Formats: sequence, C-alpha cells, structure tokens
Amino acid sequence: MASDRDILPSWVKPSHYTVSLYDLEFGGNFTYQGTVAISVDIKNTGQFSDIVLNSHQLKLHSAELKTGDSSRPSKDITYDEKRQRVTLDFGEKIQYSGEATLTIKFEGTINNIMAGFYRSKYKPKGEVPASVAKDDEFHYMFSTQFESCDARRGFPCFDEPNLKATFDVDLEIPEDQVALSNMPEKETRKSKRSGFKTVVFDRTPTMSTYLLAWAIGDFEYVEEFTKRKYNGKSIPVRVYTTRGLKDQGRFALENCHQIVDYFSEVFQIDYPLPKVDLLAVHEFSHGAMENWGLITYRTTAVLFDEKTSADSYRNRVAYVVAHELAHQWFGNLVTMDWWSELWLNEGFATWVGWLAIDHLYPEWNVWGQFVTESVQTAFQFDALRFSHPIEVPVYDGLEVDQIFDHISYLKGSSVIRMLSAHLGEKIFLQGVADYLKAHQYSNATTNDLWSALSKASGQDVNSFMDFWIRKIGFPVVTIAEEPGQISLRQQRFLLSGDAKPEEDETVWWIPLGLHTGTSASTASLHKIGALTKKEDTIRDIDETFYQINKNLTGFYRTNYPPARLAKLGEARHHLTVEDKIGLVGDAYANSVAGYGSTAGLLALVERFQDESEYLVWSQILTTLGSVRSVFSGTGDISEGLRDYSLKLVTPAVEKVGWEFKEGESFLVGQLRAALILSAGLIGHKATVEEAQRRFDLYISGKDRDAINPSLRKAVFSIAIKNGGESAFKAVQNDYLNSTTIDGKEICLQSLGRVQTAELAQEFLSFIFSDKVAMQDKHSGTIALANNAKVRIEVWNFIRDNWDTAIHPTLSGNLVVLERFLRFGLNKFSDVAVAEDIAKFFSDKETRGYNKGLDVIDDTIRSHAKYKSRDEVVVKEWLKANGYTQ
Repeated sequence: MASDRDILPSWVKPSHYTVSLYDLEFGGNFTYQGTVAISVDIKNTGQFSDIVLNSHQLKLHSAELKTGDSSRPSKDITYDEKRQRVTLDFGEKIQYSGEATLTIKFEGTINNIMAGFYRSKYKPKGEVPASVAKDDEFHYMFSTQFESCDARRGFPCFDEPNLKATFDVDLEIPEDQVALSNMPEKETRKSKRSGFKTVVFDRTPTMSTYLLAWAIGDFEYVEEFTKRKYNGKSIPVRVYTTRGLKDQGRFALENCHQIVDYFSEVFQIDYPLPKVDLLAVHEFSHGAMENWGLITYRTTAVLFDEKTSADSYRNRVAYVVAHELAHQWFGNLVTMDWWSELWLNEGFATWVGWLAIDHLYPEWNVWGQFVTESVQTAFQFDALRFSHPIEVPVYDGLEVDQIFDHISYLKGSSVIRMLSAHLGEKIFLQGVADYLKAHQYSNATTNDLWSALSKASGQDVNSFMDFWIRKIGFPVVTIAEEPGQISLRQQRFLLSGDAKPEEDETVWWIPLGLHTGTSASTASLHKIGALTKKEDTIRDIDETFYQINKNLTGFYRTNYPPARLAKLGEARHHLTVEDKIGLVGDAYANSVAGYGSTAGLLALVERFQDESEYLVWSQILTTLGSVRSVFSGTGDISEGLRDYSLKLVTPAVEKVGWEFKEGESFLVGQLRAALILSAGLIGHKATVEEAQRRFDLYISGKDRDAINPSLRKAVFSIAIKNGGESAFKAVQNDYLNSTTIDGKEICLQSLGRVQTAELAQEFLSFIFSDKVAMQDKHSGTIALANNAKVRIEVWNFIRDNWDTAIHPTLSGNLVVLERFLRFGLNKFSDVAVAEDIAKFFSDKETRGYNKGLDVIDDTIRSHAKYKSRDEVVVKEWLKANGYTQ
C-alpha cells in the first residue's frame, strides 16, 4: 500500500455493481433500504477472513460472499467511522482466488447536507403530485452528490477513482414521479408496494464511483437533439427541472447540444453515452457536478429567464454547462489515477470550457474575462505562503475536498493556457485527443498527458512544465533597463514580499512573450522565447517600446521600473484588453508585496478615465476596491481614495447611462451594471438619486419594470447603503417572495451593504435562519466581508455563535464551512484580528477546513504589512494630487 495515501487493500477489485434502492420514506426520517451486489476479483494468494470497503453513515444489515459454489454470510460487521470504512468478517479463513459476488443489504438516510444521497427543498410552481415529499412549507426533490468521496454515503462501495466498474441501478419510486440516472431507462416494473414502480436503468460504461448519480422527483424537461450523428442517430439532450421551471432551461439546452458536438470534434472521440441530461437541483454545494450522462447543477448555473435574469447569469450558465460537458471526456472517460491529480480534471475542464464559449460567443472576449477573473484569482491564492502545488499529495477523503480550490481549477487552467499558447492550440488539442484515445475508460497521470503532448509537439513538455505543476507558487519577473538591453530576474512572488532563500529555490521556465519596437502598435515578437535561469540579460531591445508577457499568457507577475510603467500607461490605447488587465493587476500585486508602490499604481490607473472596455474596468474596480479596503480604517486616506475613485468613474458612468439599447452588446450591458454599482456606492450624486428613485418605484409596486434585471444588484445595494432599515426590510421582503432564479442570490449580495452593526447582526441572524438555504449562506457573508463599515461584525458573529449556529449548521459539509470562513474573514488588514481568529481556532478540531484558516491568516497579515508600509506614501500622493488637504 502506498504510504502517502490511505487506500483500500489492493487484492479485492470491483468490476460491476447492481444497486437497488427501495422502501424510500418520502417524509419523516427520510430513510431508505438498499441492496448492492458487487462482482469482485479476488487476487489473494494466501487466506483471508474479511473484506474492507467504504461506507459512511450507512447501517449494514447483512453481507454475503459467494465464491464459486459456496456462499458465506458475514459473522460480524464493524465500522471505522474516522476512515469511513466497514469490515465484513466471515468468521473463517477463506482460501480463494478469482471472481466472486459480494451482496450487502443496507439502510441509509436521504440527508439534507448536500452530500451523498440527499434532499433539496423548494417551493413548487403549479400542481404537485400527492406523492412528492413535503413538509408545512416546502416540497422536496432527491438527488446525489458523490464527488469526491461521498458515494460511500449512498451505498457501500470501493470508493476510489481508479477502482472503476460498471453499474446497474434500479430505483423504487411513486408511480407519478420521475427517476433519472446516468443511463437511459431500460424498463419499468410494477412494484409490490402499492402506488409504486421500479425504474431499471441501462448498464453504465466502466467508470469511477464518484460519477454515479440518480435523482427522484416531480420533474419535467425541455429537449433538443445533437446536429451531429452518433452511431447513425442524433443524441437527445434534455434539461430537467422541478415542475414549472423547464422553460428557463432553454438557454442551457441550446448551448449544450452545440458543445457536445464541438467537443466530439475537438477531442476526436464521439460523446460516449446515448443521452445527456442536465438537472437543476434546488440545493447544491458547488456550481455543478459532471456525473456521466446526468449532470447536476445549482439552479443559477443552469436556468436562465430572458425576461427576469440578470445578464451576467447568461455568461455563467453558458460557461458552467461547457465546463461540465468537458468532463464527460476529461475526467469521466479518462480519470485521474488518484485525487492528488485532481487538477487534471478541473484545470483542463476550466480551460476547455472557456475555449468552447469563445467558439460559441466570440463577441464576449472570454479570454479577457479569463484573465481578469481566473488568472488574477489564481495569483491571489497562489501568492500566499500557505498555497500548495497544483499536484498535491492527498492522504484521504477529508483532504480531497480542500483542494477543490483556486489552485486546482484556476492556476491549473492558467498554466494549461500558457502551455497551449506556447505549443500552439492546434498541436495542443491534438496531444489531448491522443491522450484521451490512449487512456479511455481507464485512469491516467499528469505524466501521461505530458507524454502525449511531447509526442504531438516534438518538444520535451515535462522539462518545462514540471515545476509549474509540482512546485508551490509562481514567479515575479523584475526588469532593469540599460541602453539597448534589459536584465531580468525571477524570484518567487509572495503577497507578504518576504520570500526566504529556501522558499525561492525554484527556477521556472518562463515564456517571455517579449515584444519590442518603435511603438506599441508596431512592436514585434523578440527572438528570445523564454527565461530559463534566475537572471539573464536580453539585448536588441528598442527602448521606445517594449513589454513582456503579451496578453498575460504566462502565469507570472511583471515588475517594470516606475518610468516604464508610466510609459505603458501612456501607450494603453495600443494594448490589448488582456495587456491592460495584466498591467493593472501586476501594479497592484507589486504594491502589496513591496516590489512596487501604491503611488505608481494610482498614477497608472488615473489614466484609465477614458477606458471603454468592461473587462478592463472590472479589473480597475476590483483593484481600487482592494486598495480602499486595506486603507478603510485610516480616515483621511479613505476619504482621499473615495474622491480619487469618484473622479475616475464619473466620466465613464455618465457616458454609459441607465438605458439598455436595442442590439447593444453583452459587454456594454455588463459595463453599465458595474459602473452604476461602483459609482453609487462611492457616492456619485446623480447615480444615487436615480437608483433611489427606481428603487422606490419598484418596491412600492408602482412600476415593477423600473429596474432592469441586470441592474437589480446595483440599485438594491445603493438603496440599502443610503436607505438604512427601511430599504433593508424591503429587500429582505423581496428575497422572501422572489420567484426569479437569481433573485435570492442578488438580494443576499445587496443586503450586505448595510451600514450599521445592528443591521449587520440582524442580517447574519437571518442568514442562519431556515429562510436561507445552506448553499447560499456564504453569498451574504461575502458582501458583508467586502463592506469595510461592518466587516468586523462577521467575525463577532462567528465567534459568538460558533457552537450554537455556525458549526452545527455547516459542519455536516466541510466544503461549505471552509468556503464560508475563508470568504467571510479574509478581508481584514489588522494583525490583532488575525491573532484573535488564530487564538479562537487553536483548540478546535479544524481538519477539513484548516487550509482555509491558513489562507485567512496569511492574507490578513500580508495586507496589514502592506498598509503599514505604504500608508505614508499613499497619503503624500493623494495630497500632492489634490485628493486630500
């Protein structure tokens, strides 16, 4: 057994499961009965008396092992709760090798913690069959979430990614409900139980346990068919919802069938199953889950209403649908060998998901969006001392959940984008197709992917990618100028700016993307392609213009001399959207770490008053929000930065206006929403007045169309900031009565703009009431954490209510608890708060969310260090430039 991971004994291997669930209790305790028959291959040269497999929070009634002609019932069943295992002891020494069948009868509970086989509550639209589970206020649907290690909560199994098998599933359900699983329905049998039927599904291909899925409920669907033919016919594609919502699945549906065809061509392997189902689930811990053939989504990631949804959700739905479909090949057909290589699934699906959206919506500039969202967020997380390599040792299930993070997804996809840009997209995708063909229906490692890409490109991919995957962190490239040449130095970038020599030993292969010439518009690619040592000098540079890391395809920060940064700012109109985002993002990060200064950043950003691109504004507003957040406790600086921001956004917000015009682009609409929100919150008078006017018309019921759906977040936020308790109550009421798909999420984000400790505490109590679903409890908390006026109340509430509300409510699903804490507490810039948090958790059992606590601590301390170092410089710059007295 590998000592670096806690895995099951390797001499028993499953090949097939028949899973039968029956006697489901549609109310009360929500229990169910089940039988699983597992075909296993026993490769045992000696004798054995027991078999160990995974089981978590299940009660096993009996087990029987059939070997050849003999059958043996288990004499004893013992549970190891901590390791989520069960041992079946057969009471005698057995000498046997070969095929056998293990049959287990068990009982489970359909829980309400979004893990395993669980229930989701919802308020139905229209008539509901009497058989649907319900309580006084809600109805319920049932579905599964088995990744990473929760199939063992649904049925006893060998729950590891490389123990692949085929599955037969049958479910006993009420006659008037619908059952779904990975494969199409094979037959329906009448059940012995009155009013029930048993739905039997076709056998799945060979796959990992975490990809098995089933769902039961009052479902309806919309349907399309692929344009391409698969084995001579088109594949049905469906979006399933609970009754009354199916038409909101049409946008996802339209994307889905096109993306299935696109990926079948790109990967040179036809989509392997006979159907694609997308299911909207009312309570969901992540965004979506790629179960083969039955992909599950939180409602805001798959449903979209052309009339009532904010347009930003159009982008979200399209992307999440593409990401999960990418997994049908990359993850499901070929699966990582062990969870340490999770990035292979998630990093790749993230990159290729954006590739598909770029194919469908070229006008959205998705790579600009990728750079401002994915790359910058990955930088932020990976700049911490407590980051981890993309490929990280994973010991067991509790550790797995913590690496479903920005490193696996966003750094993973960023380095894939870097590699694809270096090799060329066509060659890169050919290597991927070769990799998928070589390993289909089995498991693979990172090195298998590198081998396929090396062969396709004729380059030694492993040699330049190895450190990007297996080493922690990323570099900053610092430039010094001399006549006709530049010298470059790479070092590990830490947000705290204090990398010790032993933390800075990695020498990354850095693709330079160096352009130089007489001007920004005529610059061409330099012959030196990469920096492969700690320091190097590059000649033949035209000092009139040069820039490195064109389009921010390399995953590193650039630290230019101050005068060069100013020149690049002057040349901004000749730079791409990605270049401008990189320039601003790097200038901010270098300020925090101490490689650059906030004065240089503010001078650079000041030039962008005339910027017209939404994605560049998105980066600018995020950056200024971060600077203002750090200095929010310092009165005169805080005021000066507010005036600076107001001067910056005023021309842009006045130009973009309030009205959405016919035929206007998606990106212009997004720009309007971002600028109105930002201008309103910093106090742009005309914006505040117009927002309050529209809010009053909307809330009073005089004109429910006064607020465009894409401006709800901006208007609600501005109204709450300026309107106090009455606006808070009005939006809270809107939350309780909202019937739009995104309405509840938008209300929670807006309610976090309260300005008093009392309202913040009232909001937090509301979040922890049963009125807010567990999947959404972090949404309002993020808004409060971003609100400097009341963010301390988040910490006060967590500390004061840990044992009574926070831990009991969230600890059943540690993914949710970790996310809640990390987003709720990482915005402080005060060492005293960091110490208070560390002290509070010092005597708690934090396994399962300890990495999140490390991130919080490191982030707060880095920001505190930045604040004390740059306070004087910022104050002087603001005064010199007329923003403060």
